[in-house]
Amino acid sequence: MYDFILGKIDRITPTEVVIDSNGVGYLLHISLNTFEKIKNVNEVKIYAHLIVREDSQTLYGFATTNEREMYVKLVGVNGVGPSTARMILSSLSVDEVISAISNANITVLKSIKGIGPKAAQRLVVELQDKLGGIGTDSSYQLKVGGQTMEEASDALLALGFTKQSINKVLMKITKESGNNITTEQLIKKSLQLL
Repeated sequence: MYDFILGKIDRITPTEVVIDSNGVGYLLHISLNTFEKIKNVNEVKIYAHLIVREDSQTLYGFATTNEREMYVKLVGVNGVGPSTARMILSSLSVDEVISAISNANITVLKSIKGIGPKAAQRLVVELQDKLGGIGTDSSYQLKVGGQTMEEASDALLALGFTKQSINKVLMKITKESGNNITTEQLIKKSLQLL
């Protein structure tokens, strides 16, 4: 229903902002990351997401479209509500969330208030292969268990490709497919693109 709201900041706290857009004040719930990006500006463009419940209609606001896309993915996970998703995006940046989920880093996810072991596991299982296109390329690098990426890179180097072109292709594939991919699949897809 709402894509973004452009206007002047009437008042702001670390959890909420009121945007005066042509004389109408919109109350949006925001993450700490969004607060840090907009706290020192007068006029702002906030990307919005409306959550409609039986007893309420609540607007959530985000400084970037990437943050909003991540929020929508998070609230789509069973057991993760709007407030918990906002807490996740207040505790970690979008790239940190992508990295934690892609690398199945349960410890990082459990460190967020309101996320227990089962919820952390559910986030990984439901989102690991659905995050392509959100965040920066570096967030998709395999950090834990990066053996798949290393094996694929070594195999492609042995075939005579340059390190630079290999890295570019591997990053593109993991961004599109997520990190839930085997070494063999990674090599085959790379050969199609190199």
